[in-house]
Amino acid sequence: MSSVLDNVRHDHHGKENRLSMAMENYLLSILRLQEQEIKVTPVQLSEHFKSLPSAEGLGTSLPSVSAMIRRMIKEKLVTLTSTKEVSLTKEGRRSAESMVRRHRLAERLAVDVLKVDLKRAHEEAHRLEHAVSPYLEQKIVEILEYPTTCPFGHPIPGSSYKPISTIVRLSEAEVSKKYLVDRIPEDDSELLSYFVDNGFMPGMSIDIKDASRARGVITVGTRNGDLVFSIKVATIVWVVPA
Repeated sequence: MSSVLDNVRHDHHGKENRLSMAMENYLLSILRLQEQEIKVTPVQLSEHFKSLPSAEGLGTSLPSVSAMIRRMIKEKLVTLTSTKEVSLTKEGRRSAESMVRRHRLAERLAVDVLKVDLKRAHEEAHRLEHAVSPYLEQKIVEILEYPTTCPFGHPIPGSSYKPISTIVRLSEAEVSKKYLVDRIPEDDSELLSYFVDNGFMPGMSIDIKDASRARGVITVGTRNGDLVFSIKVATIVWVVPA
């Protein structure tokens, strides 16, 4: 099956051209930021790349990011508006979904089969994702019995995942109500370690004890005790009513 499975392109001679690793990482990051409903700009990407593993080898300076965006525009993978917002083209989205799919399947493989620590799964998946062929990808899907999300709750493109209409950001959750954690961010290694150490993972039952916009924090009750999150962190955690 083609679809989101392959980042091999063909030139006008019919010759295969695989996207560079750096370009694949850009596509991955752009789509993941868009999933969080974050406006993607060169400045935003520059900041985002600083949280990625150094092994990715991505330049984090604004000139480096801007240069890559220009290359991607030339390749017809993205467009740049007059307000500096980066958008994926149809071809760019197809390639980005392929990358996100491979990354999240690699995370699942690392955790479910290889028993990699959750704190390391995201980083190890970055190393695996570029080496996964469409054939190997299908084998991974079969071994994992057709997963629909990664270990951190994010949907796997091309799977049978069905969107949940009642999902909200933790920052928008109502005080005194009970929720289930649906998905958590995995880019920030320190934040991810905090989540893992406190068992704050998809499926965990929580109740909103206090939401102080003035202090900029939300207090969440869990079976492991109360946790306090900044509003900024709470905007990138998604929950569903229990």
